[in-house]
Amino acid sequence: MEHLIGKTLPELAAVVQRVSLPAYTAKQIASWLYRKRVRSIDEMTDISLAGRQRLKDKFIVGCIDAVKEQKSKDGTRKYLFAANNGKSVETVFIPEKERATLCVSSQVGCKMNCLFCMTGKHGFSGELSSSEIMNQILSVPNSETLTNIVFMGMGEPFDNIGEVFRVLEILVSDYGFCWSPKRITVSSVGLVPGLKRFLDESRCHLAISVHSPFHEERLKLVPAEKAFPIADIVAMLRERDFSHQRRVSFEYILFGGMNDNDEHASALVRMLRGMECRVNLIRYHAIPSVNLPATREDRMMAFRDFLNSYGITATIRASRGEDIFAACGMLSTKNKNQANL
Repeated sequence: MEHLIGKTLPELAAVVQRVSLPAYTAKQIASWLYRKRVRSIDEMTDISLAGRQRLKDKFIVGCIDAVKEQKSKDGTRKYLFAANNGKSVETVFIPEKERATLCVSSQVGCKMNCLFCMTGKHGFSGELSSSEIMNQILSVPNSETLTNIVFMGMGEPFDNIGEVFRVLEILVSDYGFCWSPKRITVSSVGLVPGLKRFLDESRCHLAISVHSPFHEERLKLVPAEKAFPIADIVAMLRERDFSHQRRVSFEYILFGGMNDNDEHASALVRMLRGMECRVNLIRYHAIPSVNLPATREDRMMAFRDFLNSYGITATIRASRGEDIFAACGMLSTKNKNQANL
């Protein structure tokens, strides 16, 4: 059965046409799905019984509960959701005092194979549909309390740009969640084709993974550097005016004795000086079979202070959920991607 969640208003218009319902029914369905968050067509009570039956003959809402939940000692929760072809993905809920952030996945696995990321170590198994992405948002417990969504889970969002854009449209459209784009951040290693479309068509926040300002070193950490050098990405971003449209941030994982010294900090300043941006410094979370050192806490603070002293806004991101492998770079379903979950 085809799922309704994840469909945009024009796609819902095509649905009602297929089942011979009035055109205005598309907006009714959108309201039930994204405002009232129903889980069955029977709950769409302003649609006639006969109309609901015609819908049920071909469609289901498509909300499917997580098959597993883990809770960190810091309150972070990680959910395992079934995906296509018997695979699964992980989604992370991060509660804070005034925010409730959901980190969603866009692919089963990832093609990027970044050295420090466990998701990429297990290869790529398939794209998530807009329905499967939207299900993560609608089916986590207390989803109505979410204040922010970040596409920083499994996968590279700009490698699945069509499906991700459907979800972004639903999140910000008046027929959908009616969220401000400033509540949504999309993170990427910098796949330029998808990045260009994102910059042209979306006003959501952007996060670009850097991890080194030097080409050869970043290439070892982020293989996508070969096709999409960070210097070219920054040059492209400099051509845009972000001052009132969106926040652009650069993600930088610090590795001890490798990319955490003054030489790297100075190169990062030269690369970003004059841009309206911020740098998020991230602790490295060790993953199996990868011999990378974590930086010392004092070195991380010194790196932050160096950037700030030259006018580059830099903050240290708090690590959340490390004890349940929910922190940055730790998502993986290698031992869970089985048809029988």
